[in-house]
Amino acid sequence: MMIIVSSSLRLSGELSEFFINKTEIEDFPRFSHRGLLLDTSRHYLPLTSILDTLDAMAYNKFNVFHWHLVDDSSFPYESFTFPELTRKGSYNPVTHVYTAQDVKEVIEYARLRGIRVLAEFDTPGHTLSWGPGFPRLLTPCYSGSRPSGTFGPVNPILNTTYEFMSTFFLEVSSVFPDFYLHLGGDEVDFTCWRSNPDIQAFMKTKGFGNDFKQLESFYIQTLLNIVSAYGKGYVVWQEVFDNKVKVPPDTIIQVWREEVPVNYLKELELITRAGLRALLSAPWYLNHITYGPDWRDLYVVEPLEFEGGAQQKALVIGGEACMWGEYVDSTNLVPRLWPRAAAVAERLWSNKSVTNLDLAFKRLTRFRCELLRRGVQAQPLNIGYCEQEFEQT
Repeated sequence: MMIIVSSSLRLSGELSEFFINKTEIEDFPRFSHRGLLLDTSRHYLPLTSILDTLDAMAYNKFNVFHWHLVDDSSFPYESFTFPELTRKGSYNPVTHVYTAQDVKEVIEYARLRGIRVLAEFDTPGHTLSWGPGFPRLLTPCYSGSRPSGTFGPVNPILNTTYEFMSTFFLEVSSVFPDFYLHLGGDEVDFTCWRSNPDIQAFMKTKGFGNDFKQLESFYIQTLLNIVSAYGKGYVVWQEVFDNKVKVPPDTIIQVWREEVPVNYLKELELITRAGLRALLSAPWYLNHITYGPDWRDLYVVEPLEFEGGAQQKALVIGGEACMWGEYVDSTNLVPRLWPRAAAVAERLWSNKSVTNLDLAFKRLTRFRCELLRRGVQAQPLNIGYCEQEFEQT
């Protein structure tokens, strides 16, 4: 909601007159968490790209930078506790890493723009880049009775795994000041665990049978206890909830799947019915592109269009637009983000009743031109042009 009150004040002088316009704006967001995820593992994003994105986020009233720092592809976060993770897991330990100073600069640059930094270190899956820097962390896969030479998710049966995680997340907790850490927990492939005889024996001892979701829950719950001891809260992907991990009541569940195992609105209903807070990302994957004005599909999403009372729907604290990096680096990041992300930003900020696509198109078109004026190379929404195109140097 926006209220604008204007008045003019006339000041007279001997030689000239001045007119001062006074404007008061009352404005507030519908959702408190309005995030944008960048993936810096599949393709390394230079520090300047991240800082420029933070500027554009501030223009769009995003207030959370979800930094998906590491993944299978590379480990660009420079750990001072385990430096071998970066030396052996990054694309290039000199040019493709985020130093401690880089991380501090991102956090402070974001803070000055009203943006929190939510760091994600996803485990037990998506961790192949961790293995070279810390032997025995990952599970050896087997082919029949022999090791195949390949590795799977983090090995959840070794004490050394949890000693490592305890030390590593102590560091992470000290580096990133935000109360929340994102601990991932998505897309864990059980194939390697299933092939490993030591894990099979552990499963039998624990009484897990052949239910590897219980083994995943064992790992996740132990990790949550470790992080809790450092006074941190956590966000996890929806599989943690789907697999019935017993999470503390202050856990935030991020919904990213559109239709599996249920559609995202049903997933939000289930999560909030369980009394947990939720974030929505499923319909806002900006790395998915189509020909034409796909911003409309992003804009018409209604996050609270599920069955449940007001108290339940209040547990949906917001959402995030996600830019995954399989096919995105610094060469195409900006035009793929903007102004499409602005459609998500408006949906998370504006009143539920603000849904007119024609009016939204006019706003976004003007805003795209304003982004160009500010040096953000936002792509066009339709046929036409901006005067600001010719102001670029």
